[in-house]
Amino acid sequence: MKQAYFDCFSGISGDMTLGALVDAGCPVEHLRSELRGLQVPGWELSAEKVSKQGMAATSITVRAEDRHKHRSLGTILEILKSSKLAVPVCDRAGAIFTKLGEAEARVHDVPLEKIHFHEVGAVDAIVDIVGACIGFHFLGIEKFSCSRLNVGGGTVKMAHGILPVPAPATANLLQGKPTYSSGVERELVTPTGAAIVATVCDSFGPQPAMSVRAIGYGAGTADLEGQPNVLRIMIGEAAEKTVPGFDEEIAVIEANLDDMNPQIYGYFLEKALAAGALDVYTTPVQMKKNRPGTLLTVLCKPQETPTLMSLIFAETTTFGARTYRAERRTLPREFLSVSTDFGDVRIKISRMNGRILHVQPEYDDCRRLAVEKNVPLQRVISEALHAYETASKTN
Repeated sequence: MKQAYFDCFSGISGDMTLGALVDAGCPVEHLRSELRGLQVPGWELSAEKVSKQGMAATSITVRAEDRHKHRSLGTILEILKSSKLAVPVCDRAGAIFTKLGEAEARVHDVPLEKIHFHEVGAVDAIVDIVGACIGFHFLGIEKFSCSRLNVGGGTVKMAHGILPVPAPATANLLQGKPTYSSGVERELVTPTGAAIVATVCDSFGPQPAMSVRAIGYGAGTADLEGQPNVLRIMIGEAAEKTVPGFDEEIAVIEANLDDMNPQIYGYFLEKALAAGALDVYTTPVQMKKNRPGTLLTVLCKPQETPTLMSLIFAETTTFGARTYRAERRTLPREFLSVSTDFGDVRIKISRMNGRILHVQPEYDDCRRLAVEKNVPLQRVISEALHAYETASKTN
């Protein structure tokens, strides 16, 4: 499994992340080409090699003619939804913006739908976050971890005035993560950078066991005294296993419900998945006082437990929830694309000991084509499987 480790000894920002990914091997032209799928005009992206305290790094600059610097979370998610981005890129970018929106909502104590991003709502920030997700996808990174984060110090001028470092949203995003300050009087971790690592990273701390294949350095705009202002990303194959035979540790959250409006379940499921849940499902149970009830189960990464616990208490009628850890094993999977009369569809393939076990057309691709072409979904799925079988026989 391809893994990336963010080494944030001088903090992290959106443009530093993008620079590090380009430095590690994601071509700038690929970024430009894929970013055009956003269908947001008026931006230019350039890259150049710079030196920070003698360390070579890639600096990314996004210039935008943007009159709308303030955008709501809903507006940004709609931009992503209507884009031509790959589905994994769109989903990950949406998750990052949602995580940032939730932090802003907590800071300002307002509903999530009323949050308007200021600096992060501008086109250059949108390009930074989406571009980073394009880079992750291009480099095939599936697992992420992060070092302790050097947040800096002093104050920073933002849309809401002069604020302490780390800024309130940044501090909220990094709550529970290991942070420190080296004494630099400057904002080193931006809200964008914090949202990226808070969303994608499974763990925070020392570098995990991995075989490093590529290293990228992304430059920040400022020059710091006594240390290079760069973000280092190390990319390679993960070597760590939690328990022999298993791939990772996950958290399981459960709550018993016997008095909740059934209409709420679907709404909660959507919110939980957007907040980082790996899966959400319900099971009929018989509860005390001989009442029929429902067991709500949420699977998530261990670090997402507090967020999803809070969501359960806010959005359901339960008075208590329990959690425990479980080991999960997943089959290695790969994707290939096949052409059908309706358009291209990605095929997900799983293997065990080199033998193909499962072949499944990607649902989101099939659904999109069924809607666009006004044909039955099952027909698109069947065509995709037929195209795969034909290609397999040819090869």
